[in-house]
Amino acid sequence: MFRFFGGGYRVNEALRSVLLVEDDDAFRRVLARALQARGFEVRGAANGEEGLRLAREESPEYAVVDLKMEGMFGLEVVRELRAIDESTRVVVLTGYGSIATALQAIHLGAVHYLTKPCDADTVVAALERGLESTVVEGAEVPTLARVEWEHIHRVLLDCGGSISEAARRLGIHRRSLQRKLAKPVRR
Repeated sequence: MFRFFGGGYRVNEALRSVLLVEDDDAFRRVLARALQARGFEVRGAANGEEGLRLAREESPEYAVVDLKMEGMFGLEVVRELRAIDESTRVVVLTGYGSIATALQAIHLGAVHYLTKPCDADTVVAALERGLESTVVEGAEVPTLARVEWEHIHRVLLDCGGSISEAARRLGIHRRSLQRKLAKPVRR
């Protein structure tokens, strides 16, 4: 069987399969097209359950999984993908990077953990480098202040924007949280 690929045709076996589990439709479509242009056969899923169903039908060589999605959390998807096929190389993407979730993703079997926004070349480098390194050259390493800021905003989002509830969950005074939120943070 042949598939159309970037202006020509290739035998199916030459394509590397990647499962893209991302709830942002626009980002999923753009990344899927970019991965296809780089020689991948891409199957996309809008949530973890759909992604796992596709993986059970045909196990992918690679998977790119969003961390925070409606329904099943990305780390659960990583765990299940690795249970389906240990050889699947998984890269976790997130807009809310933290050291704790990065370590947990690697512990569960992900080969890389990248923060959004990232381009297709960075994703491909992460997929192909496997276990050689947990750092992708050119990938931005967030500062501790940035990681703290992202954690605070994730908790605030989880609390529906309630500063009082977020402060309680973070274990800090409400005014201290307001001061942290007012400070600009550099990447």
